[in-house]
Amino acid sequence: MGPRPRVWTHPAFRGLVVLLAALTLGGCRPAAPAAPAPRTVTGNATDVMFLQMSLAYADQGTQVAQIAEQRATDPRVRALGARLRTEWDAESGTMRRWLLGWQQPITPDPSDGAHAGHGDLHSLRPADIAELRAARPADLDRTALTLLVGHLHNCVAVSRMESAGGGYPPARDLATTITQTRQEEIRQMLQLVA
Repeated sequence: MGPRPRVWTHPAFRGLVVLLAALTLGGCRPAAPAAPAPRTVTGNATDVMFLQMSLAYADQGTQVAQIAEQRATDPRVRALGARLRTEWDAESGTMRRWLLGWQQPITPDPSDGAHAGHGDLHSLRPADIAELRAARPADLDRTALTLLVGHLHNCVAVSRMESAGGGYPPARDLATTITQTRQEEIRQMLQLVA
């Protein structure tokens, strides 16, 4: 009887060892580094205040613009009302998305002192809207334009606040656009009033 072959030298055994080594080592590889979590970009307190106040202005201004669009005797005033309404609609959608994404309220804090350093809301009063609704056709255009000039001036003031202290670049860009657009609209309205 000859010597017994050694199992570990048999070609099939060596193949099994290589396979087991590959499987074992494959499971011991260091894990790939995890992808970094997406960074959530949020605005600072000025950004939030700008968006909240601008939404409030858009809601108020839309009431005046809608009346002007429907009842003004001058077609230029009607066209201006329609344009303002369209602008406020588009801007409001963006502003709401940002605030909701940051988990911030849509409306500004109404409490006393909440707007220290930002001024108050300079809101259109219900009496202003009522006066415009009751205006005779001969007075409606001038009343609407007067309300809108003051209102847009306040929009520009809030946009400048954002440009000076906002931390979210897209909001600062929007503020710059609003400032330029509203100043041009104020200039057009002053010409119409004159």
